[in-house]
Amino acid sequence: MQEQQGREWVAIVDFGSQYTQLIARVVRELGVYCEVVSCARTVRQDEYLRGVVLSGSPRSVHDACAPSFDFSPYEGRVPVLGICYGAQLMAAKHGGTVSRSAAREYGRARLSAVSAESLLTRGVAQDSQVWMSHGDTIIQLGDGFVVTASTHSIPVAMFEKSEGKLYGVQFHPEVSHTEVGRAVLKNFLMGICGCKCDWTPRGFVQSEVESLRKRIGSDRVVLGLSGGVDSSVAALLLQRAIGDQLTCIFIDHGLLREGE
Repeated sequence: MQEQQGREWVAIVDFGSQYTQLIARVVRELGVYCEVVSCARTVRQDEYLRGVVLSGSPRSVHDACAPSFDFSPYEGRVPVLGICYGAQLMAAKHGGTVSRSAAREYGRARLSAVSAESLLTRGVAQDSQVWMSHGDTIIQLGDGFVVTASTHSIPVAMFEKSEGKLYGVQFHPEVSHTEVGRAVLKNFLMGICGCKCDWTPRGFVQSEVESLRKRIGSDRVVLGLSGGVDSSVAALLLQRAIGDQLTCIFIDHGLLREGE
């Protein structure tokens, strides 16, 4: 699918987290178009890129083949929010100390010492419930970074280097168990990235249909339809755009449910 030309967007860098698609869903529900990008690929940099979100990961920053990220093209220019592993990677790459925990922390925690000065913590109350899921812990931050929230067991639950446009949270704001999760993400998207938050799925469909209609013109299209989400959505958009100019060929690959 063609990227949204002329539309502000946010990149979600995927480090293999089970929650990556949930991050993308919440960002879109907050009215911002986003694209999930593998950590093995380079984020497309254009004038419409408003921010970058780094996902969590089942890996440790101490693993020999731990996935990495080059912050230099974005630092001070495009805001970056690290979530869980993304936050630990940010800390480790900027002179901080990330330690392996004796036991993986998984479950609810309560925020304390929440900063009143940070744009990221606006509307985040003391003692707000958050959801943790990590095996490493940030012990110390590098120069220029400040702690903006803690928990009873985690000294660095939220942190930032505002002049570098770098922000991190060790909890998962995208899950429903984090009471203030959407507030944190909205603060990042609107307050820090400056997104208008006016994107909607309906608007996306309309834009994509118009784009397809212009590109295809009077040509005809043959589409292999497998019954999966990707080809089914592509078929629907094409049918709305060009109608009878589309011919679908069903591919019976033997992997559908019985009777389909």
